[in-house]
Amino acid sequence: MILGDVCTRNCRFCGVTKGKPSITNIHEPEKIAEIITKIGLKHCVLTSVTRDDLSDGGAKIWHDTIVTVKEKNPQITIEALIPDFNGDVDSLNLVIASKPNIISHNLETVRRLTHEIRIKAQYDVSLFVIKTIAESVIKAKSGIMLGIGETLDEIKETMDDLLQQNCRIITIGQYLQPTRNNIPVVKYYTPEEFHEIEQIGLQKGFLHIESGPLVRSSYHAEKHV
Repeated sequence: MILGDVCTRNCRFCGVTKGKPSITNIHEPEKIAEIITKIGLKHCVLTSVTRDDLSDGGAKIWHDTIVTVKEKNPQITIEALIPDFNGDVDSLNLVIASKPNIISHNLETVRRLTHEIRIKAQYDVSLFVIKTIAESVIKAKSGIMLGIGETLDEIKETMDDLLQQNCRIITIGQYLQPTRNNIPVVKYYTPEEFHEIEQIGLQKGFLHIESGPLVRSSYHAEKHV
């Protein structure tokens, strides 16, 4: 995770620290590339907190990190799991220009519950982000959590919305309440229910789906490339 560990948003499902971030570390791209080289990763998933305090949302650090990682690790594949950058096209294009193999942006939940749990993020802005990615040369990916009050019909509608943006890769996992201050779990889905939802998605046209109780955005991510 780049751009620090303090998020400027206060989404009700997330356990990341919220508040005013510290000064951005301009040397972070080199440091990230160095540690990836030392570890010897073949595939890397980069993500970040949301930085609404920065004029570009941190897009320059995103760009420089991906470019530097690729320069120092020519054989590596990279997935960039990005925030929405408030839908700013210049910021999105800057990340796209760094040419990761996949750019992922999570819808997180269905349209009806977005305002309740994501607070500032907007469903249609996220769809715009995904559409912008898909219209580039980069593969688009997204993810949603289940268990916070959505219906099966709403899950299907969310799948349709992603497919309409030409997003063909999705992860679907169980929401687990990080702390007492986060929203409670409404339902625990069974592995069988996750399998049924996966089959629905494949029938609708998704090319790759990870669907299960413990699935998260980076689950089997190297296969999505």
